[in-house]
Amino acid sequence: MNEQELQDLQKMVEIAVNALEDIKGKDITVLETQEKTSLFARMIIASGDSNRQVKALANNVAVDLKEAGFEILGSEGQDGGEWALVDAGDLVVHVMLPAVRDFYDIDTLWGGEKPSFHAGAQKPWHAADN
Repeated sequence: MNEQELQDLQKMVEIAVNALEDIKGKDITVLETQEKTSLFARMIIASGDSNRQVKALANNVAVDLKEAGFEILGSEGQDGGEWALVDAGDLVVHVMLPAVRDFYDIDTLWGGEKPSFHAGAQKPWHAADN
């Protein structure tokens, strides 16, 4: 990547993280992925407390990036709200419910650390233990 592309990528990441923080996204993780794939250079993973919040978080990211002049190549998962994805080319943003994030564990799959979910969240998947 040249200097301008790196600056644009950093701006995209900042806009996306701010969009997630604006709607109280939790456990926001930014991963550098350019060494693992040529499809995108950064991945952001965040959690939402409800299906409605997951949808709102993903939508806010897409709207803010588009308003800043970045192209949104696609989005997935807006219907169900358990896991939503925003594809902005060099940046891919995943927003998930904590239990879904814990189950698929894409944080560690892509070289990050497994989050210790925020205080007050139910421990993922333990409802089935009763």
